[in-house]
Amino acid sequence: MARMSAFQRLVTKYQRDVDFLIIYIEEAHPSDGWVTTDSPYSIPQHRSLEDRVSAARVLQQGAPECALVLDTMTNSSSSAYGAYFERLYIIQSGTVMYQGGRGPDGYQVSELRSWLERYDEQLHGPRPRRV
Repeated sequence: MARMSAFQRLVTKYQRDVDFLIIYIEEAHPSDGWVTTDSPYSIPQHRSLEDRVSAARVLQQGAPECALVLDTMTNSSSSAYGAYFERLYIIQSGTVMYQGGRGPDGYQVSELRSWLERYDEQLHGPRPRRV
């Protein structure tokens, strides 16, 4: 069985109170473009919406409990949110509450975790601590 990523652990822990959404944007390292050796996937650049749908289905296998939507072929979501390559956001009631740094270097799941822990404490009170 594959090891659960830090992001997947957050989804599992907080999904009762938080809706998680992945917006699949253009491929950062397409197999027919700027290739990286550490990518677990070989996905060519999307030439059509059907290509993007196929690639997104591969991605969703890694986070099956997350809703997944696709950016337009003109990459309007990526442009609006400055998401290229990847970026974490928390949006609450239409307001951006957290905007992570641009990935891969600015992609800090630990910052997202800290925000979610504070939010969880506001909703449910502090968790008992072991002594």
